[in-house]
Amino acid sequence: MLIGDVLVAQGLVTPADVEAALERQRSEGGILGEHLIAMGKLDPADLDRVMKSSPPSVRNIEDTGLGLQGLLNLVTKAMYSGAEMPSVIGGTLRLPQRVIQLVLEQAKERKMVEILGSTGQFAASELRYALTEKGRQWASDAMAQNQYLGPAPVPLTAFVERIQRQRITNERVDRESVENAFGNLIVSEEFIHKVGPAINSGRSILLYGPPGNGKTSVAEKIGSIFTDTIYIPYCFEVESQIIKVFDPGIHKRIERNTEGSSTRGVLRREDFDQRWVPCRRPFIVTGGELTLEMLDLSFNALAKFYEAPLHIKALGGIFAIDDFGRQLVSPEALLNRWIVPLESRVEYLKLHTGKSFSIPFDELVVFSTNLSPRDLMDPAFLRRIPYKMEIGEPSPEEYRKIFKLVAKNFEMEVPDEVVDGVMRYLTVDNDFPLASYQPKFLIDQIRAASKFEGISPQFRLDLVKMALGNLFTKDSPGFREAAKEEPAPVDLDVAA
Repeated sequence: MLIGDVLVAQGLVTPADVEAALERQRSEGGILGEHLIAMGKLDPADLDRVMKSSPPSVRNIEDTGLGLQGLLNLVTKAMYSGAEMPSVIGGTLRLPQRVIQLVLEQAKERKMVEILGSTGQFAASELRYALTEKGRQWASDAMAQNQYLGPAPVPLTAFVERIQRQRITNERVDRESVENAFGNLIVSEEFIHKVGPAINSGRSILLYGPPGNGKTSVAEKIGSIFTDTIYIPYCFEVESQIIKVFDPGIHKRIERNTEGSSTRGVLRREDFDQRWVPCRRPFIVTGGELTLEMLDLSFNALAKFYEAPLHIKALGGIFAIDDFGRQLVSPEALLNRWIVPLESRVEYLKLHTGKSFSIPFDELVVFSTNLSPRDLMDPAFLRRIPYKMEIGEPSPEEYRKIFKLVAKNFEMEVPDEVVDGVMRYLTVDNDFPLASYQPKFLIDQIRAASKFEGISPQFRLDLVKMALGNLFTKDSPGFREAAKEEPAPVDLDVAA
């Protein structure tokens, strides 16, 4: 982890500032943060805050929070897989070389390892180690317990402390942040007034309303508002069991692209516990595929360690349940599973051994549905969701703004007559509701047809007719007989 990456992610310095400080560090030595301060690029108080918010460095065996036996298991498994030098073992386990050296000394006293020799004649050379017969047996027994080999776990107590320390409510979201996040969506002032407090509460939110009006987009925008850096462990240990948390497919690691940089390869790593990954607050969406089993620990019977469920990977961030009510499991069963975490802010998980443990449930849960909330949940559960926002059909004026905004994004200009004609076709010639998704759907259709015709995208009459014809089928509720023969309003002939 590079302190410069975190400082850039927090908006405290620029990438150019970091590059300049690194050049200075190369010639003068010292710590990157101190160079940024000396250059007038960083406030000492900001550096102190970032340093204190980061997991402290591991300096000895006790700092790991793990027992010696567990560390010996990890070290011997790494050596069993071919690692010989403390630096290589440390790179695998994400532990400092000096800590690995202490563990190897303990292993040597127990006649589990032997020294093969040095890697060279220079000051930076390392001793090479190999497992003895006793060490190989220890590694084999450790592999039989579990086949996990990677960054060392952090103890459950450290994970709990970190969750509490980086609560989502610690980050204040102001009006400007909300307005900026929703800047490319057409939303009302009333919506901004309601969604801001909901986000700051850190509690659950229900988004409901007819399909196609942006509930998923609203959830995604909520996830983009937060800017804090949080630290997620590769894995944690409880009752001698290992549970993986960090997921590169979900968590957005804080790191700069140093491709082509003259300082690439000499970036100095600061004194942080490398078992933690600096990330953006996670945003995880699950839909109709969600089952009750997916909310439990997943135990790999062959490898004998666990994968954390999605809502645990979302701790410190946002967990959105899209299309709520359309899961394979019944809404009642799913809601009953969520009552305790939402009410007490504590989640209970069970190991395959039968033992359970608790963990703080700190995340913003967003339920999104196009079904009636009254049909999905009883009043008792509705009461447990403090913020309920209807994402309804756009007004004609909002619809016009959406149409023009989408067209502008594709470098097109839509005439008012076309928007008027589309709205007339939907609401007068037929009985279809206006929906926020329709403008993009129609423009995508027109752009695809224009590409086929070999012309620049344009709102030509026949193309608009074709797009409207694909918006619904002729047996859709709301389709009137008079409109079935001509899927476009008469006044669209002004469009060209």
